Amino acid sequence: MRESRILPWSAVTVGGLYFFVPLLCTFEFSLRMRRGAYSFDAYGVVFADPRFQASFLYSAALALATIVLGVVLVVPAAYAVRLRLPRLRGVVELLTLMPLVVPAIVLVFGYLRIYGSSSILPLTDNEPGVNFLLVCGYITLALPYLYRAVDTGLAAIDVRTLTEAAESLGAGSLTILIQVILPNLRAALAGGAFLTFAIVIGEFTIASLLDRQTFGPYMQLLGANRAYEPAALAVLAFLLTWASMVALNVIARRRPDGK
Repeated sequence: MRESRILPWSAVTVGGLYFFVPLLCTFEFSLRMRRGAYSFDAYGVVFADPRFQASFLYSAALALATIVLGVVLVVPAAYAVRLRLPRLRGVVELLTLMPLVVPAIVLVFGYLRIYGSSSILPLTDNEPGVNFLLVCGYITLALPYLYRAVDTGLAAIDVRTLTEAAESLGAGSLTILIQVILPNLRAALAGGAFLTFAIVIGEFTIASLLDRQTFGPYMQLLGANRAYEPAALAVLAFLLTWASMVALNVIARRRPDGK
């Protein structure tokens, strides 16, 4: 029994060191802005920059919009594939993997062609339209993770039995999705939401393409011109991202009665 536990704990230890040691080194470096002493001066500079709060709140709002629209698109599709079209499951899984297979530079050139076409031009002439295009791009990036989280959640429940029971009580398709399927996918949706939020907060390419002042371009701009502030910003981004994920987890696990 002891030998069987050594290998898993060793893997966990190595993984934890691989993850936390660079973070601790970054934190230590961020404290060296004042010569000869440790201080939080770099953090004060970052917090005093109005672009920090504006860019993070903007990216957080885009992340929430991406999560909501992604759930609206993915849950009905995954539900229909698992219940009505099981033969297409392999095709749908392959399609959802395309954002991971296609190189990022190819996606960028594709977006350039699409966003530069006359059919998309009305959306690029106003800020809400550009934000909508940005959210659509983020949904594409998050699709592989969100779809697999939802599909795994559907595999853990008896979708057919729940659907037939709801239909026998007179429930329609929309009612079944909202009142039967979604409540049983809370944990899966929370996992997909975490990954989506992390992707959107750190995304740089699409935001730069659309000239949006999100958190990713702000981090790149600060890192190109400062020394200690980017390290402080990296630590703050880690803490804020995890705090936001915890908040999403609390909201996702809250019961309808508020408990």
